[in-house]
Amino acid sequence: MKPRASGLLLHITSLPSRFGIGDLGPEADAFLDLLAATGQSVWQILPLSPTDTASYDDPYHSIGAFAGNPLLISPELLADRGLLDAKDLRTAPSFPADRVDYPAVTAWKTRVLDRAVAAFLASPPPEFGAFCAREAAWLEDFALFSALKARQGGAPWARWPEGVRLRRKAALATARRTERKALERARALQFLFHRQWDRLKHRANALGVSLFGDMPIYVDLESADVWANPGLFKLGPDMRPLFVSGVPPDYFSATGQLWGTPVYDWDANRATDFAWWLARMNRNLDLFDVLRIDHFRGLVAYWEVGADEPTALNGRWVPGAARELLERLLRSGPNLALVAEDLGFITDDVRAVLRDFNLPGMKILQFAFGPDMHVHPFAPHNIGEDGVVYTGTHDNQPTVGWYDHDASPEDRQRLNDYAQANVTHENVNWTLIGMAMRSRARLAVTPVQDLLGLGSEARMNRPGNLEGNWRWRMPPGAITAGIAGALAALTKETGR
Repeated sequence: MKPRASGLLLHITSLPSRFGIGDLGPEADAFLDLLAATGQSVWQILPLSPTDTASYDDPYHSIGAFAGNPLLISPELLADRGLLDAKDLRTAPSFPADRVDYPAVTAWKTRVLDRAVAAFLASPPPEFGAFCAREAAWLEDFALFSALKARQGGAPWARWPEGVRLRRKAALATARRTERKALERARALQFLFHRQWDRLKHRANALGVSLFGDMPIYVDLESADVWANPGLFKLGPDMRPLFVSGVPPDYFSATGQLWGTPVYDWDANRATDFAWWLARMNRNLDLFDVLRIDHFRGLVAYWEVGADEPTALNGRWVPGAARELLERLLRSGPNLALVAEDLGFITDDVRAVLRDFNLPGMKILQFAFGPDMHVHPFAPHNIGEDGVVYTGTHDNQPTVGWYDHDASPEDRQRLNDYAQANVTHENVNWTLIGMAMRSRARLAVTPVQDLLGLGSEARMNRPGNLEGNWRWRMPPGAITAGIAGALAALTKETGR
């Protein structure tokens, strides 16, 4: 990235598309063109991993931390490759333009992808075999886990027959034979996803745009990762978690947030020289030019909650392994383009790790205008070059919604005084965008909802509320020539 850069935050699923969900095809290309035309150097997205309805289609909960989400595969690019016909594309129903209807999208896209996979496997290209061999360390477990979960009617793997549950060698060999077709389908879908992703990444980089990805710190119990590596997590003899993840009470919830994923057994991870972690991080660093580690503080010390607790209140802080892991990662590649999500309860030990490893953290302007504004680290005058500044993130209200519903009258007055302007519902988004862009932070990122001046109806996620998240989509043509021109002018004015 440039010494001063800016970019937009928009998940792939939020792109316009006539197929009900944003994908890696023409609309992604059009968004890249817009970024380049307005001088943006960064496109930030959410995790690319596959989701399912059991996790409310949350990209931070996945059945495979190494895998790509087949719902992001572009039907149009498949048709360009001769894997679908134009008539296949015309079977798409009338999907909502402003949100993702995941059940409807999954039902239609599964049928279409099955046709594409059949055509692909009838005459696979030579690079398919090379891909499967190169990615075998994660791909084979992911493919088999997916096949077995389908065969067991979606039952939790802790209730599967003992042979496959405990990964007995003979049982796995039998399963690979009986599930041969399902394994080939899973491999093919991952190849098609990664071929489209590689195309998009090469195009982005050619336009001078870096792709900024996101890696959740935790993985789900119901994932290929935990099933294949149970000893790396704090599980009981019945393969169920002894403890689960979360955070204590915070801005988003008075009882904390109970995420429910198993926590790591760091002694067991040390014994493997962090092999699984290194493979996961290096894979993400291959996929992205810049990588955000979600809930970074959990690598330094994490909030551990008993698996039977109804809320996150009765947890405890347990030391993690951030320094050892980062030092080991540095030995495998010295240039780590990492950003730490350092929001929430941040202590001196977390700050020390960020400082010692030169990792930039995040600054959220919506949090800056409380009574302690003069000393708050997110206030524009306190933001240094090493931070990444945001108006808000996918977990926040869009700025207009924050101003209308969350900001107190006193917060609004402080913002008004700080801006030395009449800040209103109509201009609060550009007020905060301007503050972010004019700050000293090396990188300024604006969620597209804020660029468009949208309110609470466009919120991507409500932490602590499971349903109704991750569905927002940008309507076609929403970023008008006027909006693009204003963004380009501000980018040039602020040297980004």
